Amino acid sequence: MTAAAWYDADRVSVPGSVILSAWKAKREAERASVTNAGAVYPTSSGTSGSALYEWLTGGSSLSSSGPAVTERTALAIGAVYACISLISGAILSLPVHIYRRSQDGRDRITNDLWWLLNDQPSPGCTAAVFWEFLTWSLLLHGDAFARILRASPMSPTITGFEFCHPLNVTPARNGDRLAYLVKDRWTGHVESFDQDDILHVPGLGFDGLRGLSPLRFAAKQSMGLSLAADEYAARFFSNGARPDYVVTTPNRMDEAQQKLFRESWMARYAGVGNAHIPAILTGGGDVKALSLKPEDAQLIETRHYQTSDIARFYGVPPHMIGLTEKTTSFGTGIEQQSIAFVKYTLTRHLVKFEQEINRKCFRGPAKFAEFCTAGLERGDFKTRNEGYRIALGRAGEPAWLTVNEVRKLENQPPVDGGDVLPSNVQQPTQDTVPA
Repeated sequence: MTAAAWYDADRVSVPGSVILSAWKAKREAERASVTNAGAVYPTSSGTSGSALYEWLTGGSSLSSSGPAVTERTALAIGAVYACISLISGAILSLPVHIYRRSQDGRDRITNDLWWLLNDQPSPGCTAAVFWEFLTWSLLLHGDAFARILRASPMSPTITGFEFCHPLNVTPARNGDRLAYLVKDRWTGHVESFDQDDILHVPGLGFDGLRGLSPLRFAAKQSMGLSLAADEYAARFFSNGARPDYVVTTPNRMDEAQQKLFRESWMARYAGVGNAHIPAILTGGGDVKALSLKPEDAQLIETRHYQTSDIARFYGVPPHMIGLTEKTTSFGTGIEQQSIAFVKYTLTRHLVKFEQEINRKCFRGPAKFAEFCTAGLERGDFKTRNEGYRIALGRAGEPAWLTVNEVRKLENQPPVDGGDVLPSNVQQPTQDTVPA
């Protein structure tokens, strides 16, 4: 082989890889042309949600602190995982009751839709997994999607629900209605659905198509800083040789000697297992620190603050994810804190789920679905009994609950004669004065 056959003057005259540079230039040109046209930059399949996807599409997953905040990196943060697990775990444990409105108020009914919402929405998952996935999607991506499966394309009969990953769904306007392009997560096939065939629960900042993604907007900087702090701490403790110092020697070392000394030092003293082995220097060597200790830099306090900040973002009291040294304004007892968590954190998500189910599944005011939060709002046994005494009519007060209604609240079977409202109001008597 001659020199002219393998030597490429253009390649060696340009620093770096000629092939990679040409590929990057082509992608940047395509991106600029598509952006100027006002369209969304096309992406290759299989990279949605990754840091590479965000870099190629000009996304905003990179935080100011450096790390990219994506679905996977966010769940690697202990506070994020704990908050999402807590909220989704609470929601999946709640039964969904279906009621029919009547002249006397409402009557609770059980039908096929009740079974789908409480036991098995589709053959591939249980109801608990279904609600957990929808809550997880809402809290991470700002939207929760689920297909409404019907007996036939034109049938009103609902046969199941199938959750969809938010990154595989693209909402679009179709006149005064919405259409949804859903990509099958197994085959990659894209299918279009009308809004009546999709449950769509958006998060805060809904613009008519999608809610704001916490990963790209509200919590991006807080999560990014938490990732950076975790990475810094991990690198610090995994490198017991402390990279923030310099070793000086009286004699000058050439590059080969410096490399050999550095490799020998890292092999002997680096790592957690070698963190406390004393270093021995000969020939007049000296070690000088270049930076502060992690305690002085308040690394631990920074990580605690980020945990509290993430808990505040999701509306979770810090003590419920392990920060027991923090005070809370949610009440003084477990009962008050649990009730406040249901009222101020869970309710805002539950109402969205309920309203979306009611308008897509019932199409009218006759029936409606509602999450039952009574189990989470129950007080302790003594407090409940005190409330039941008042409800049954204590000390001449009018009763407003029957015995069987009370037993039902405690998951007890009814008893004979327990459906009659107690009537124990005492009639006032005239006082007599002794002669």
